[in-house]
Amino acid sequence: MDVVGHFINGKTVADSDRTQDVFNPATGVVQRQVALASKATVSQAIASAEAAFPAWRNTPPLKRARVMFNFKQLLEQNSERLIQLLTNEHGKVLDDARGELIRGIEVVEFACGAPQLLKGEHSKNVGPAIDSWSEYQPLGVVAGITPFNFPAMVPMWMFPIAIACGNTFVLKPSERDPSTPMLVAELLKQAGLPDGVFNLVNGDKEAVDTLLTDSRVQAISFVGSTPIAEYIYATGTSNGKRVQALGGAKNHAVLMPDADMDNAVNALMGAAYGSCGERCMAISVAVCVGNETGDSLIEKLKPQVEKLKVGNGTTAGNEMGPVITQAAQERIKGLIDSGIEQGAELVVDGRQLQVAGHENGFFIGGCLFDKVTHEMKIYQEEIFGPVLCVIRVDTMQQAMQLIDDHEFGNGTCIFTRDGEAARYFSDHIKVGMVGVNVPLPVPVAYHSFGGWKRSLFGDLGAHGPDALRFYTRRKTITQRWPSSGVREGRQFSFPS
Repeated sequence: MDVVGHFINGKTVADSDRTQDVFNPATGVVQRQVALASKATVSQAIASAEAAFPAWRNTPPLKRARVMFNFKQLLEQNSERLIQLLTNEHGKVLDDARGELIRGIEVVEFACGAPQLLKGEHSKNVGPAIDSWSEYQPLGVVAGITPFNFPAMVPMWMFPIAIACGNTFVLKPSERDPSTPMLVAELLKQAGLPDGVFNLVNGDKEAVDTLLTDSRVQAISFVGSTPIAEYIYATGTSNGKRVQALGGAKNHAVLMPDADMDNAVNALMGAAYGSCGERCMAISVAVCVGNETGDSLIEKLKPQVEKLKVGNGTTAGNEMGPVITQAAQERIKGLIDSGIEQGAELVVDGRQLQVAGHENGFFIGGCLFDKVTHEMKIYQEEIFGPVLCVIRVDTMQQAMQLIDDHEFGNGTCIFTRDGEAARYFSDHIKVGMVGVNVPLPVPVAYHSFGGWKRSLFGDLGAHGPDALRFYTRRKTITQRWPSSGVREGRQFSFPS
């Protein structure tokens, strides 16, 4: 059986002492295996990145940007191949895979602007014949640890900007869908990236812990669940690293009585059930202000959820594929069971969905709960599945309090025609990314992505201006060239 290895110093490295099965989630069949890197293999990747850093650091930013331009073209030329790999291992439908790749390419485009982004500030004559300027210098070897749900896009939130800024990179992608990142590594080499600047190790906790504790790694970027994000942040910072760790979410959509309900329903269908709900920006809670709003939403939403086209992601026309693993399927079903036990009303039940010809696939149909309360497990926990919970409140203030009280603060949105309400909501809600009649307010590449509260550990988010700050250190230089023959006396006062 084919074994996906690692990519170190420009070459594919076989390290198959420990392996893990890689499934096609739509069929439940093992289609290949992935090697799980040992500490020695990860150390080899770090050493490769460390050796490549001096030359890459001194490569002019324009030349680094040209590699990114080449890489962007290769991504576009190989887009269908990447999309097929992504769908076969993750399960998401082809249109969703295509959208993921496009959003990743947009960050590569942003990284192509590195020569402009890295320009520092300059001040002449801050004192007598004294000039002062700042510049952005790379950190060295940096690493990224990325999740299964976006095997193309999330790594591209990290390495293009890090590399364009002059760093070298070690990526540890999810072991559940490793083929897309491996193809990306090969395309980077084809784009002209020198060997060792980008390295990839597949693995589990052993690989992660090696990256977190090795003193040669200067910074760690992570996207995943909150418990792991907290562990990554605590371990990385205690080992002297700069860390950005993006965690979990419980994203609420507030529906005001004046909302355009038809548009809101269409938006919620994609936001709650797209990619089977396996998105950190998925809307998993709809907060209806007023019982009439709740009744209207359920009336219009129920038939739409029941009609969801669920099947193999590679089949055109399907709207939702399987979840990533059988364990994820069982966990989601268990949370649905808990919602029923705690008194929520299951309006649409997708637990028994069977897809013809794919009876062993990891499928769950769309599920819709009404009359959910904040004490319930299905409200408190991130389900990461195709489940939407409807909560009813009396006022917008109650809706906002519900959101503010939750431990997560990744994304939220409000559906309304009232500009005053939208402005107040946007200004006061304690959430990092806010949409107004936009259900998935994912920032474009030249803005930064990041939540609040326990959705982000660290001060800086992903891509955009925050990424430049995260992957560089500012250095300020003050310089004086005295006139010929001028000699100064000793000064003991603080310079001013």
